[in-house]
Amino acid sequence: MLEKLDHPERRLKMIHIAGTNGKGSTLNFLRNILQEAGQEVGTFTSPYIESFNERIAVNGVPIAEEDFLQLANKVRPLVEECAATELGSPSEFEVITVIVLLYFGTVAYPDLVIMEAGLGGRLDSTNVIHPIVSIITNVSYDHTAILGDTLSEIAFEKAGIIKAGVPVITGAGGEALEVIKNKAVEKNAPCYKLGKDFSYSNYFIKREGQKFSFRSVFSTKEDLIVTMKGEHQIKNASLALMTLDYLYFFYGLVVELEHIKAGLKKASVYGRIEQISDHPLVVLDGAHNPAGMESLANTLKTQYKGTNIHIVFAALNDKDVNTMLESLYPIAKTITLTTYSHERALGAEELFKKVNFSNKRMVESPIEAVERVVKEVGNDQLVVVTGSLYFISEIREEIKKLVK
Repeated sequence: MLEKLDHPERRLKMIHIAGTNGKGSTLNFLRNILQEAGQEVGTFTSPYIESFNERIAVNGVPIAEEDFLQLANKVRPLVEECAATELGSPSEFEVITVIVLLYFGTVAYPDLVIMEAGLGGRLDSTNVIHPIVSIITNVSYDHTAILGDTLSEIAFEKAGIIKAGVPVITGAGGEALEVIKNKAVEKNAPCYKLGKDFSYSNYFIKREGQKFSFRSVFSTKEDLIVTMKGEHQIKNASLALMTLDYLYFFYGLVVELEHIKAGLKKASVYGRIEQISDHPLVVLDGAHNPAGMESLANTLKTQYKGTNIHIVFAALNDKDVNTMLESLYPIAKTITLTTYSHERALGAEELFKKVNFSNKRMVESPIEAVERVVKEVGNDQLVVVTGSLYFISEIREEIKKLVK
């Protein structure tokens, strides 16, 4: 399809991001810093939180309905043509990827495009692009039925985005890092590793955010502040800063320290340890795998120390819910189990049977589940709504109205 459209993706400078967790946050750090430096930045993300159009944006402004419709109509004959061949009908995500690249390459023309891989990397439709730098945020267990049962197998899929001669920046460790390093050597691609080629230090939590210093093989930056919660966000910010260092030293992309500081402070992502209310304390987090849940638990322990924690949880039906919740069990006072309208959502009753936690209950309606917990716990305790970004997307606006 891209060939028949004269390869719009070849007109673009792109950054490709894969990884189990942290893709959206790393992308947002990059976008906000680059915007502060005067760059126009196109982004492709998934899933959406409030509207589909937000997945395709320039400087945070979603694609207009009329632009999307025109491009969809332009792509439709190619989809039908493809469906009539032995290749079969393209998937929805493949069609969206073509529309995205057509939009950025023929309509919006941003200075830089940041593409987030949908699933894995090697066989993901975004892997048709040839970026100037690739990022693999981290590797942990998720989508094991598709990507494999071991970290090495999952890392192999993520490492599939590494292109010949194109540097890869990664926060992965252990056996996953070995797979990524080997693929980078095979592709003659420089590999910059968190903890070796770049790192953060002097980390501590202040009232205005999380403060840290950054060091890479190219530069040192002091007194940086991130307002997003959780030490994992410092790792994501470090991935973004290493990417910017590379772009400066090899592409001459000038980003001043003032742009970096302003962009880091401005960066925020809906549904990532997002505190939407102080009284009562309500936090939304789209953690949907064990590593994401562990990051959430660590953040709750450090930033909400001494507070009773009440979990409202829902998940997709392919998740091992007890492995997911393992890190939350020791800190949760209660867990309320619910469901939502996604076609793959696990039913509340089935979820209730699976969860191994004594102080649990089931409420079928997700908004009723949140409402009950909020009313019962009072203003000095914490309600955490988590389990899936799709879940957060569905009920976020309703919860905001509820806690006004």
